Amino acid sequence: MADILPFRKPSPASRNKGGTLCRHGHHKWVVDKEKQFDVRQGKLVTRYRCSRCGKERVKAH
Repeated sequence: MADILPFRKPSPASRNKGGTLCRHGHHKWVVDKEKQFDVRQGKLVTRYRCSRCGKERVKAH
């Protein structure tokens, strides 16, 4: 027999699940304290990681 597929319109909650804010540039930055010194620059840096999507950002002091 054939598989029955649902042809129901997805609800707004299921459609927006996962990363909608991050896709529009609204990340939730959290300080990542594992790596604080950048060897290439020879400076202390602060590494930020988005808690939703995992994207990284580095800020030199």
